[in-house]
Amino acid sequence: MRHRLHVRVGPIGFRIGSVWRRPIEQLAMLYAGYPAAEVPDFTVRLAPPSAWRRVVRPTVALAGDLTLPEAAPLPLAQAVLAAEMAMNLQVALGHRRHLLLHAAAVERDGRAIIITGESGAGKSTLATMLATQGWRFMADEFVLIDPVLGEVHPFPRPISLKNAAIAAVTARCPDRRFGPLLTATPKGTVRHLAPDARAVAAMDRAARPAMILFPRFGAAPAWRAVGAGEAFVRLTQSSTNYVALGEAGFDRMTRLARDLPRIAIDYPDTDAAIELVEGLWRAL
Repeated sequence: MRHRLHVRVGPIGFRIGSVWRRPIEQLAMLYAGYPAAEVPDFTVRLAPPSAWRRVVRPTVALAGDLTLPEAAPLPLAQAVLAAEMAMNLQVALGHRRHLLLHAAAVERDGRAIIITGESGAGKSTLATMLATQGWRFMADEFVLIDPVLGEVHPFPRPISLKNAAIAAVTARCPDRRFGPLLTATPKGTVRHLAPDARAVAAMDRAARPAMILFPRFGAAPAWRAVGAGEAFVRLTQSSTNYVALGEAGFDRMTRLARDLPRIAIDYPDTDAAIELVEGLWRAL
């Protein structure tokens, strides 16, 4: 394709091609400071599903090395979201070097907190806000776990903020780089936030997992320990390649659920969540 961007995020390289110039310019802004992928692992293509959709109500198909036929195209104005979703698709369906968890992660002193939960639990917002308090942002969409050593490998993609979280993070981080504001998407209103320079500079430095958090937004501040069996089930539900990794995936998932502190937290706002997390961290 005429317009291209090569970028490496942690251990995974992407080649993104587009028939339109503007989406690549927007992605290049979000990924400014990232290294180029010398040998990309995956290719993403931003192209219309048919020739006439390039000029008449232009739309972008979610395409790449790996595709889902049922994936609906998005309007050209949402091409950045289409690119991020297509990148997610390549990793979810094709990456086998790490155990994948649909989660966020932050790090302090070489130890990482894995934050996982259902959509709307506030994983991205919580990880972003913790990064403003001195934590290193490691991941938003996928957490990569070495199946042998158990380390968390950074995958600091631009953070996908949704709906009310956009205003909250913008107020806390007014000087950061944001992507375009995307309205009426399948996920509501979406805006991407580029990770800070520290996260990008340290994206080749793994961390040891120290805690698993299961957040839930919208309730009074509270926490409870989660049993190993419940944690195992919830973690397997959040993984896209646990089954494909076979015995190695089962063994690593078992160790995560058995050996780490597992905490469910309820919180009504970000400040309450940060206070809960900091208190739990000090108690480790």
